[in-house]
Amino acid sequence: MRAIQLTAPGTLELVDVPTPKPGPGEILLATAAVGACHSDLHILDAPAGVFPTPMTIGHEIAGRVAQLGPGVTGWAEGDTAAVYGIIGCGRCRACLRGLENQCRTVPVGGVGISRDGGLADHVVVPADRLLPLGGLDPVQAAPLTDAGLTPYHAISLSRDALRPGTHAVVIGVGGLGHMAVQILAVTTAVTIIAVDTSDAALRLAKRMGAHHTVQAGPAAVDQIRELTGPAPDGADVVLDFVCVDATLDTARQVVSTGGHLTMVGLGGGTLRIAATVEGPPPVPMETTAVIPFWGTRAELTEVIALGRQGLLRAEVQTFPLTEAVQAYQQLRDGKIHGRAVLVP
Repeated sequence: MRAIQLTAPGTLELVDVPTPKPGPGEILLATAAVGACHSDLHILDAPAGVFPTPMTIGHEIAGRVAQLGPGVTGWAEGDTAAVYGIIGCGRCRACLRGLENQCRTVPVGGVGISRDGGLADHVVVPADRLLPLGGLDPVQAAPLTDAGLTPYHAISLSRDALRPGTHAVVIGVGGLGHMAVQILAVTTAVTIIAVDTSDAALRLAKRMGAHHTVQAGPAAVDQIRELTGPAPDGADVVLDFVCVDATLDTARQVVSTGGHLTMVGLGGGTLRIAATVEGPPPVPMETTAVIPFWGTRAELTEVIALGRQGLLRAEVQTFPLTEAVQAYQQLRDGKIHGRAVLVP
């Protein structure tokens, strides 16, 4: 079968490999759609030894059951399913509570991360990683498993603060950010302010339900403050899907006292938090700062339910598997609006 593999640090190749066989408790899935995520670029750019090679990448997966491994029940060949990509240890306190995204033994492990992923004609996954699609288009379902789940989880962490009459700021309207705007629009009654450098991204945010859009730059803080009010008021929730120094600086200046500042992006920026009596603190008092990771299986079932009801829909650009390397280059160059989806 065909597969897009990380064959060495910085190198993706389309290769031919044997079709894998499902072992006990596993299912062979015929891949129908795989989302291309910025996290895949971090895997590609990582130094030798951080991720296994050769490894088939791709962790946003939807497909059809092709073969059941020994002992698998509850599934039949032809069933459509989405893959919950995290694989925790299953034994630690977090995993036993259903919080596999907080696994204490395997910090970052899963399909397309520590074992072969979905950018291939077939992929083997543990049966308990699959969730039924219920008629949802696999091209729509695949991005929901991360680009939908991650912002849903991030928003869930601040659910108590997202009350009618409050403000939520979404910084970065890309693959995850445009989903966050929709999730806020359909599950809360807050005023949504979207921030991005791209006019096209801001237009997308408007289509997805943002009430206001702000061009990122020197004037952004003042424009957001005009909408949310001066300090100590401000945005009750700020979701930064970029997390470079510039966006984090904007986030800390617009979050309210007692607000929530959620750092979702992997841009490598630094947020300084300090308690001081010499001038205002860099982050307002009583502010909660959190770095969420992916989400839980229970949350993914809710995300898929929103998708089935037509309330959550990814803006997708589709590519054949043979153009995967080009798709990732477009993602790196900022030319993808919404989510790139590979369709084997």
